[in-house]
Amino acid sequence: MRLVVLGVGLIGGSIGLAARERGLAEVTGWVRRPERAAECLEVGAVDRMAATIEEACADADVVVCCASVGGLVEMGQRALDSAPEGCVVTDVGSTKQELVEALGSDQRFIGGHPLAGAETAGVANARADLYEGARWYLTPTSDSEGVLLDRLQKLVKALGAKPVAIDAAEHDQAMAVVSHLPHVFANQLAVQGRPGSERLGAFGPSLRDGTRVAGSNPAIWGEIFATNHEAVVAAIDESIAGLSEARDVIASADPQRIAGWQAAVAEDRAALAATESEGGATHELRVLVPNQPGVLAELALALGRAGVNITDMSLDPAPDMSSGAISIWVVGGGEAEKAEECIAGLGHSVTLVEGEQ
Repeated sequence: MRLVVLGVGLIGGSIGLAARERGLAEVTGWVRRPERAAECLEVGAVDRMAATIEEACADADVVVCCASVGGLVEMGQRALDSAPEGCVVTDVGSTKQELVEALGSDQRFIGGHPLAGAETAGVANARADLYEGARWYLTPTSDSEGVLLDRLQKLVKALGAKPVAIDAAEHDQAMAVVSHLPHVFANQLAVQGRPGSERLGAFGPSLRDGTRVAGSNPAIWGEIFATNHEAVVAAIDESIAGLSEARDVIASADPQRIAGWQAAVAEDRAALAATESEGGATHELRVLVPNQPGVLAELALALGRAGVNITDMSLDPAPDMSSGAISIWVVGGGEAEKAEECIAGLGHSVTLVEGEQ
């Protein structure tokens, strides 16, 4: 496989290191600042460096665009313009809807977002194990080419991550709550907790923890908030409503009512902290589908919405390419039954294969 990494920093460099150490691909890199090319080679993140995006993508099988979210549309379009027909182009940005709307009509583009990172930056801090066990969201559309989605999902899994298909809009709405809104709260807490506002004058541990990410990297977060502004604003509005309710509860000065509110929140927090079980046997489902655009993406997205965690997926076209079989593996009998019901509801023939992996 010929893998291209556009932007070889912490994220892109870690992709290159993992791919090379696991023998997955020959890796070509590109960086905006040519003086950094030697460092990318020295740390082993790439096999070779290209002078331009066009040169890097000319014979690629997979292109990964690694840039700030504000620069991904331009980078992704240049990659698509330069890459061959059979190449899949993806990215690692934390917002997806705006990007997918701009590039998703090309069947070769499939958005991506690995939930992995570190406090440090730069290719010198790249790690081959950065994606081990991490969720890696993929945002295919009805235009996505099934063979290319299959290739990308296999690569993500081979890098050690867990690929999860999700609609781009759903991704951004979820990220607005789990990632972007906490940054908004941290910023506000930092303003309210400014020096002189506390009579005790101490930087209390709750305030310290709550403001840890306040003011983080203004340039990057400026682009994140801008590209996901609708979902973030909706999340803020929901928070305002929740804070208004909390205000009423506390203003009542009723200890029992306040304690009840606190107890209810504790239950929500416990549910939030509960992690998905990865234990149990793996079950295979075989799905017969027509060979038409968007079928694989439709299945992956539908199962994602149903809460089914796909551990692996494989595409097996018929010899005449008129139809094909898709193998889907999930963990646990309950998940398998849920997946079977979901797939049958889409009108596809599905069989739960006997035996367990």
